[in-house]
Amino acid sequence: MWDHVIQNGTIVTGTDSYKANIYVKDGKIAAITSETLPGEVKEITDATNLMVLPGLMDTHVHSRDGGAKEKEDFYHSTQAAAAGGLTTIFEMPNAIPAITNVERLNQQIENLTPKAHVDFAMWGLCLGDLNKDDIQELNKAGVVAFKFFWGYAINSETYQLVYNYDPKAKDVIAPLRDGEVYKIFEQVAKTGKMLAIHAENADLMETLTQRVKDEGDYTYEGLLRARPNIAEETVVNTAITFSKATGTRLHILHASTKEALKKVEDAKKEGLDVTIETCPQFLFLSNEDYNRIGPKMKVYPPVKYKADQEKLWEGVKNKTISLVCSDHAPHTAEQKNGALWDIPAGMCGVETLAPLMIDAAGRGRITLNEVVQLLSENPAKLFGIYPKKGSMELGSDADFTLVDMNKSHIIKESELHSISKVTAFDGYKTKGYPVGTIVRGRTVMKDGQILSEPFGEFIPV
Repeated sequence: MWDHVIQNGTIVTGTDSYKANIYVKDGKIAAITSETLPGEVKEITDATNLMVLPGLMDTHVHSRDGGAKEKEDFYHSTQAAAAGGLTTIFEMPNAIPAITNVERLNQQIENLTPKAHVDFAMWGLCLGDLNKDDIQELNKAGVVAFKFFWGYAINSETYQLVYNYDPKAKDVIAPLRDGEVYKIFEQVAKTGKMLAIHAENADLMETLTQRVKDEGDYTYEGLLRARPNIAEETVVNTAITFSKATGTRLHILHASTKEALKKVEDAKKEGLDVTIETCPQFLFLSNEDYNRIGPKMKVYPPVKYKADQEKLWEGVKNKTISLVCSDHAPHTAEQKNGALWDIPAGMCGVETLAPLMIDAAGRGRITLNEVVQLLSENPAKLFGIYPKKGSMELGSDADFTLVDMNKSHIIKESELHSISKVTAFDGYKTKGYPVGTIVRGRTVMKDGQILSEPFGEFIPV
C-alpha cells in the first residue's frame, strides 16, 4: 500500500533533471523509479508536464504570532507559504515572547504547532549578557540557529527591536558594545550552529540620519544616504573578523550591497566559514523603482542601487550567495500608508519568494536546478536538516514543490493569504508558477487552493 504516488513528472534536483515516479510511504520517499510498482495507492498526483522539486523553504520569516496578530499569525503565514509552494519555513525569534530561553521556545512551539500548514524550525535570539547562560540550552532544545540584531537597542520588557534609539528613553537596553558582541560569537561557537546577523551600523546611521533630517531630505534618496552601503559593509567586516577569531559559523542576513558580497567572497577565499543570503526585493528592485512602487518597498536594510542589484545576481550565479529567502515582515496597509520616513519597514514575502525565483528561471536568469539549490538543498545543508529536508533521497521527508513552467501568474495583493497583504510586487507577472505543495506526502496546496488543515511539525535540530 502506497500512501501517495507522484507520477509522470520531471524531478529536478540541484544538479539533475529526469523523469520518474515518486512513491511515498509513511511520509517518506520510499521509491523513485520510471517503473510502475505494484500495490494499492491512496492518493495519485499526475505531474505530467510539471517539474517536481524537493520541497522549497524560506529560512527567514517573521510571522508576528504572539504579539502583533493584526499584522500576521502563524496560521496565515504558513498558509501563505504553502500557497507559494513552500514546505518548510524558519520562524525568526523576535516574536512576543522573544525566543531567549528554552521556556519561551517551548511556549512558542506549543502556540505555533496547531496553526502550522507546513513544517517549521525556530531561531534563537542572542541578547548578549542578558541570555548568555541560555544559549547552550537553546541549542540542546533544537533551535536551528541563532540571530543577533547587530547595533540595535532592545525594549527591556518585550525584547523587541528599537529602531530609533534614544539614550534618554526608559525601558530600553542600549546597543551592545563590541566586547559583549564578541562574547556572543564565543557562546554560539560552542554550539557549532550558525550565528546570523542583521548587519547595519546603527551608530553610523544615527549620525547620518540626523544630518539628512537637518537638511530636510525626506526622499528615498535621503533614506539611502541615512542608511548607506557602508552601514552594512562595516558591520559585515567586523563580524567576519570576530568569526575568524572565534571559529564561529557566520551568516549574513538579507544582504543588500555589493560591498557586503565582496567581503564574504574574500572571506570564503580565505577559507572562513562565512555564508550570505539575499532576498527577492534586492534582486528584483532598486532605488529606481521607488517612484513607481512607493513606500510599500520600504524594508531594512533598504533596497539600494542597480549596481548592487547586478552584483547580487552575480553572487547568486557564482554561488557566493548560498540561499535566497523572503524576510517576510508584514505590516498593516494602514501602517504602510504614510510618509516614507514615518512608516515601518517590511512587507509580505513568504508567498512570493518561490514564484519570483521560479520566474527568474523562466526568464533564463538562473536555472531551475539553481532554484533548488538556493531554496532547498543549500538551506537544508547549511542549517543541519539535510537529508530529512531538501533531498530526493530514499528515506527523506516526502516534501515536494510542483512547478508548471508554462503557467503565467499575476501577483495580486488582494489574493495573498497573509492577514496583511502589502507587497512591492503587486501586479508583477511571473513566468512559471508553483501549482502543488506536498508536505510529508500530504497535499497542502493544489492549483492555488489550500486543501489541508494545519498538520505541520516542529523540526528540532
